[in-house]
Amino acid sequence: MDTHFLELMELASHLRAREVSSLDVTRAQLERIAALDGALCSYAHVTADMALAQARAADAEIAAGRYRGPLHGVPIAVKDLCWTEGIPTAGGMAIHAGHRPTEDATVVRRLKEGGAVLLGKLQLTEGAYSDHHASIAPPKNPWDAEAWPGMSSSGSGVATAAGLCHGALGSDTGGSIRFPCAANGVTGLKPTWGRVSRYGVMELAASLDHIGPIARSAADAGVMLQAIAGNDPKDPTARREPVPDYLEGASRGVQGLRIGIDEAWTDDVAPETRAMLVGAMEAFGALGADIVRVRFPDVTQAIADWFPLCAVEAAVAHEASYPARKSEYGPVLAQVLEDGRALSGTEYQKILLRRMRFRGLVDATFDALDLLLLPVHPLAPPTLATMRALGEQPDLVRRMLRYTCPFDMTGHPALTLPGGFTAGGMPLAFQLVGRAMDESTLIRAGVAFQGVTTWHRRHPELPASA
Repeated sequence: MDTHFLELMELASHLRAREVSSLDVTRAQLERIAALDGALCSYAHVTADMALAQARAADAEIAAGRYRGPLHGVPIAVKDLCWTEGIPTAGGMAIHAGHRPTEDATVVRRLKEGGAVLLGKLQLTEGAYSDHHASIAPPKNPWDAEAWPGMSSSGSGVATAAGLCHGALGSDTGGSIRFPCAANGVTGLKPTWGRVSRYGVMELAASLDHIGPIARSAADAGVMLQAIAGNDPKDPTARREPVPDYLEGASRGVQGLRIGIDEAWTDDVAPETRAMLVGAMEAFGALGADIVRVRFPDVTQAIADWFPLCAVEAAVAHEASYPARKSEYGPVLAQVLEDGRALSGTEYQKILLRRMRFRGLVDATFDALDLLLLPVHPLAPPTLATMRALGEQPDLVRRMLRYTCPFDMTGHPALTLPGGFTAGGMPLAFQLVGRAMDESTLIRAGVAFQGVTTWHRRHPELPASA
C-alpha cells in the first residue's frame, strides 16, 4: 500500500486495524525523505533511528491492545524551534547549530504521549522571522521550485505537501502557519493564543507566537490540536479551559452558521484569489451557512504596530546573544533586533493600548458572526523573485500581512483551507477566522467544506528520486 499521501486519519484507521504496520510506513517515509528531500530541503534533521524504534514500539502496543489514539504509530515531524531531548534544535540559526536540549518541548512530549513517531525536525527561517540565514538551504515548493514556499514554517508546509510526513507542527507570529499552507496546498490551524503551550519552543515574539498543526485535512489538524492543546504548569500563559473533543461535532455541518465576508477589505485581491473566495462562499452557502456581509474594523494601525511590537519582543528573546554575537546573525533578523532595541517605552505602551482596543473591536465583530472568511494574502501565488524584492517594497510587505498579522495581534484562531488552483497549477487557499477559543467551529466548517471539495486531496507530482 502506498501510504505517503494518506491523510493522518486514514492512516490511523489502517494502523489500528493492523492492515499496515507503523514500522513499514515509517521506513517508507524515511526512504522517501532520502530520495526527495535533497532537492526539497524541508528537513533540518532526520531522526531515523529514533523513528524506527518508536514505530516498533507502536506496533507492539497496538498488537497488545494498548491503542493510544489516532496519532499512535503515525509518522510526523516538528518545526526545528521545538526542543527535542538530545536532538539538535537550531531554530534556523547558525549560533544554535550545536544546541541539543535536555528535554522535550511540551508539544513534542504530548505528541510522543499520543504515540506519534517523530521523523525529524523541519527547516525554518532564521529565528522564525522572514529570511533564511545564509548557511541554510531554504525549503523548495514541491509544486514549483521557483514559487514561494511560505514564511518561516515553510519546511513544515513543504514536507506535508510532498508526502514526507503525515502532519507537522508549525508556528505563526505574523502568518507563518497560514502562508506555507496556502503556498503548498495543505491545511493548517493557528489556534487561539494560549490554547497551546509554548514551553520549550524558541521565541520570536512571545505574545504573538502561536504553535499549531499543519496537516492534509481539517480533521487531521483537529486530531493534532487535540493532542497538543491544554493547560501546562510549565507555561503559565497556557489557557486553563478544558480541551474539547474537536472531532465530536465535526460532522454537524455548517447549517445556520453565520460566515462573514468584508468585500471592501478584500476588494483588491488578485482575480484568481477573488474567484477562489467566491467559490468558497458558494460552497458554504450550498451547505446551509448564512453568508453575511460585514464591515471589519480597520486593520491599518494594527498592521503598522505589528512590526515594532514583534521587534521589541524579538529583542528580548535574543538579548542573551544579541548584540554580543551580532556578526553571526543574518542582516534581516539583525535589523529587526536593532529596531526593537531602539523603540522607546512610551511608544511601546501606545502600541499595547492600541492593541487592546483593536482586540476588543474584533471580539465585538464576532457577536454577529460565527466565522470570518478571508484570503490568506491578496496576491496570486508569489514567486521567489517577488518575495526577494519585499525588502525594497514596504507597501507590499504590509499587503502580504494584511489578512494574517491582525489575528496574531488579537490572538484569534484561524484555519487555512486549500480552495483551488491557478491556471498555472499552483495552489490557492483561504482562511476562516473564529472566536477566541472556538477552534471547534473552525474544524467543523473545515470538515464540511472538505467533504464537498477535493482541493486538499491534490498533490504535487514529484519524481521517484531527486
